[in-house]
Amino acid sequence: MKSLRTIALKEAQTRVSPEVKAPSAKISDFFGSNVFDKKKMKDFLSKEVYEKLISAIEQGELINQDDANQIATAMKHWAMSKGATHYTHWFQPLTGSTAEKHDSFFEPSSDGPIEKFAGSALVQQEPDASSFPNGGIRNTFEARGYTAWDPSSPAFIMESKAGKTLCIPTVFVAYTGEALDYKAPLLKALNALDKAAVDVCQYFDKGINKVTASLGIEQEYFLVDLALYNARPDLALTGRTLFGHMAAKGQQLEDHYFGSIPERVFTFMVDFENEALKLGIPLKTRHNEVAPLQFECAPIYEEINLAIDHNQLLMDVMEKVARRHNFKVLLHEKPYAGINGSGKHNNWSIITDTGKNLLAPGKTPKNNLMFLAFFVNTIKAVHEHADLLRASIASVSNDHRLGANEAPPAIISIFLGQQLNEVLDEIEHSRISKKIKEDNALWLGIPKIPQILLDNTDRNRTSPFAFTGNKFELRAVGSSANSSAPMTVLNAIMADQLVKFKVEVDKLIKKGEKKDIALLTIIKKYIKESKDIRFEGNGYSQEWEDEAAKRGLSNIKTTPVALDAYISAKSIDLFEKNNIFSKREIHARHEILLENYFKNIQIEARVMGEVANTMIIPASITYQNTLLENVKGLKEVGLPKETLETPLAVINTVSKHLAIVKTTIDAMLEERKTTNGIEDSREKAIAYDENVRSHFDTIRYHVDKLEQVVDDSVWPLPKFRELLFLK
Repeated sequence: MKSLRTIALKEAQTRVSPEVKAPSAKISDFFGSNVFDKKKMKDFLSKEVYEKLISAIEQGELINQDDANQIATAMKHWAMSKGATHYTHWFQPLTGSTAEKHDSFFEPSSDGPIEKFAGSALVQQEPDASSFPNGGIRNTFEARGYTAWDPSSPAFIMESKAGKTLCIPTVFVAYTGEALDYKAPLLKALNALDKAAVDVCQYFDKGINKVTASLGIEQEYFLVDLALYNARPDLALTGRTLFGHMAAKGQQLEDHYFGSIPERVFTFMVDFENEALKLGIPLKTRHNEVAPLQFECAPIYEEINLAIDHNQLLMDVMEKVARRHNFKVLLHEKPYAGINGSGKHNNWSIITDTGKNLLAPGKTPKNNLMFLAFFVNTIKAVHEHADLLRASIASVSNDHRLGANEAPPAIISIFLGQQLNEVLDEIEHSRISKKIKEDNALWLGIPKIPQILLDNTDRNRTSPFAFTGNKFELRAVGSSANSSAPMTVLNAIMADQLVKFKVEVDKLIKKGEKKDIALLTIIKKYIKESKDIRFEGNGYSQEWEDEAAKRGLSNIKTTPVALDAYISAKSIDLFEKNNIFSKREIHARHEILLENYFKNIQIEARVMGEVANTMIIPASITYQNTLLENVKGLKEVGLPKETLETPLAVINTVSKHLAIVKTTIDAMLEERKTTNGIEDSREKAIAYDENVRSHFDTIRYHVDKLEQVVDDSVWPLPKFRELLFLK
């Protein structure tokens, strides 16, 4: 009887890629074709309503019921002209994935069936708020929740072979008003940043009336053949391989990175890129990543809310298209032990409505002072709230990756590069002149800053938060994460810091200090206060851990402890003051994140026990019995005793590993039963980490040892060499 592994290998080896045809030879011909963008709004709306909708998108102005009805009708007409029959509010609950409930445009009536879509249906729907994670905000008998239209993110059409659906991006809130999603707090944080940044910009340019955050998200992922994936229960149920000895060849030859893309993978990439481009996702880059069968795609930068919507949509599109190619996309941060994991690098900057990047130095002293104000305040914000930023990227899957050789450590630090470090050091130690000399190389004590180009400094892969020319790159975000969580925190702490900066500058101005000198005085003060967060060296080294401890920087390596920062008095004050989370909301999120953590480990423990007991141990015993029969046969033919030594040694090795696997699994399962009795979520999460998860490495080590000695033909699970190198 053939094993599932054997069948899967045969399937994987005979794959034929489907034919892929782009809608047009030119991307510009079909980019955004499935998006209700400004051009289509203008085509389907009256000029008056179009202008009101644009004001709502750009200025946050309210849309009245009559206008909402007209917008809904126009949206329906456009969607039906594209073949859509249903609509849905597309939202991002705290499950980590997207959610949707489809309703038909069709409605029966006394005059016959019609297609209808009212403004009330566009603006609001009512999904069950108790069935999504809510951290205790909603009881089972308190089910009502609302999705509310986000006009700033355009509606789009999702296609499948079965039909097309109009998707309307929305926020998701409880009946009592608390946010139950990722989008609502992000929008609040962006609003706070806009107001605070504009106030600071007024020192330099009275013509600036709006500031938006910009984001480019680099998405890393693995591909694995679907048959091999289905033959690995651990991959299918947890997203990662709980067992598996590293193949003889991994990434040590460094021959995969930026190498020629395998043809089958290339076909998949072209297919999912076409689908993404139709949805207005501006994908620009594709390439092989460092590990075998690991890849990356990256878009052009967009406004941050739209960029995150597009990234969530992209992950969904990748998954759906992968099925057409008999692939499975692995977004887990560490699907394979021993090789690089995957991240989602968030490249963040802030842009004015006049087109200026506030994190790019200018050619004049005035522009450089403006750059320094925002640059140094970013450093100060991260220094003040490093633990909160660390909490925002914490997850059970990202814990596997942080601190490994391809990812930043759990210590939050900032890399600036030699030039900018020297600039800040010079400002810190310079004397502020009381005379303004425009033609002087040093103006108000500001060194001349070279125009920062993208390649002005070497990159530091070990830094969790690095300045890379005209933006900061938050490298610590995990590949499966919704970037809203860290971006909500980053924009919130930046907004809070800019408010404090303005208060301090205005105090000096009221005392009679010139504006520019007041600005530089506070900038210089912040440079000194936040110096400890700046680090240019190797973040992987033990020396840095020791140095970070001396500087008083946190090194929080596990999620349950990292999440404490969310509910600290300091963080609650930050969130409440800037109207991003209420105390109740942030405590609810803390509860949800803890539950997510221990439930994931609980699932991994169950899968590990089931696979070991029903697949690994039986296969090993089968091989052991074969060897025993071999020994009996050797004895029966009267061969000398030394002839028996090899099979007996292997039998002994298998027996030892089996015994340890079985006893450790039993101990782990007992610990799990005990831990399940703990009621406090934080205590339970820590217990799962320290008492249940602590058995995983021992079980894996001995299972992987068995994989190396058990007959390959009876080993039940596809091996790393098959998962990673089968093209």
